[in-house]
Amino acid sequence: MKGVILAAGKGSRLYPVTHHIPKPLLPIANRMTLEYAFEQLVGMGIHEICVVVGENEQVMKDRLGNGSEFGVDLTFVRQTDPHGLAHAVGFTREFVHRDKFVLYLGDALYDRPLKPYAEQFLSSGCENLNLVKEVEDPRRFGVANVVDGRIVKLVEKPANPESPYAMAGLYFFGPAIWDVLVDLRPSARGEYEITDAIQLLIDGGADIRPGIFEGVWFDTGTLESFLETSRFLTEEGVLMGQGAEILAPVGRHVVVGADAMVEA
Repeated sequence: MKGVILAAGKGSRLYPVTHHIPKPLLPIANRMTLEYAFEQLVGMGIHEICVVVGENEQVMKDRLGNGSEFGVDLTFVRQTDPHGLAHAVGFTREFVHRDKFVLYLGDALYDRPLKPYAEQFLSSGCENLNLVKEVEDPRRFGVANVVDGRIVKLVEKPANPESPYAMAGLYFFGPAIWDVLVDLRPSARGEYEITDAIQLLIDGGADIRPGIFEGVWFDTGTLESFLETSRFLTEEGVLMGQGAEILAPVGRHVVVGADAMVEA
């Protein structure tokens, strides 16, 4: 199985910081955002990864190189004139070929390993498995209607959700996805939606499954969520990088760099 990471966004919701540093390279709790994605994919046994980039192409290549620093083998493809997640996936067809692959949104972080969902996908023999999480207000997400362990309908950002299950940023696909992408049409907002592509699979009778996620999931695309993610990782005592963890007098965990000097 191969990995695809979508990292072509401009990060406009994090301006002005992302005018200078691409969103996927921003540090969260002492680690570059994309490192968390690499770590999750390696945990699934995936080392061949394609990163979809945009205008940030050269900066991304300069920083990430061939991926050896992170224990992965990286390929880059550029998404021209972005028009949605399914549009971005289309640029990776030559890399993926006829292999199964996992699609990972570059600004998503999870508080636990995702390997069990890769195992669920491979053992089930289904054509597509999507990570979903029950949320209080699903209207901001793609929503999965689940019946008897199958996803029977997907709706992108519905005004009146029929299900509490939000699509949570991780998708496993078999080769049938390429057959439906050629028939995909833009949504009302002018984008080629990955949820619409999966709905075409459902309409064609494919076996589409949910992977129910019960942990903490963050989308770091806004300043509020970016800061919330950083706060969660540090307050939970998650140590990132080569620094040392200490308990601050106010009862919160902080990260001290490896070369830092702490004086009382």
